[in-house]
Amino acid sequence: MSHPEPSQPVHLTKASTIQPSGGQTEGMIRSNAIVDKCDGICATSMLAKPHTASAVHHHGEQDTIVYAVKGRGTVVSEGGSKRVDLEPGDYALIPAFMEHQEVNDGDEDVVWTIVRSGRIPDVVNLTGWNGEPIKA
Repeated sequence: MSHPEPSQPVHLTKASTIQPSGGQTEGMIRSNAIVDKCDGICATSMLAKPHTASAVHHHGEQDTIVYAVKGRGTVVSEGGSKRVDLEPGDYALIPAFMEHQEVNDGDEDVVWTIVRSGRIPDVVNLTGWNGEPIKA
């Protein structure tokens, strides 16, 4: 069976080279892992320090998959009324335009791997639930 040639070689991003980058919200450290390498998908890492919460935000047209690597964290959505708790090994899907916060109520770091349906991650911080976008 014939198939098209790959558009590029396998890309590796070593953990030791990942640095904070991209859109940030207070209390969260986002780091680009594989960004702007291919159409339709990107990957980042999110570190939430103990007792922190991100700003209310969404990711525009991008669907987001969260994989919980370390610690116990929460995705708060639906105007703050819904909480989805993640522990290591769990996955969550945050649909496009879903307003949410990442919350770490615990005493240890929370680390999540994030995969989005866009070439470059989009983070739209808001003034609050149903709020206006905060200009960068």
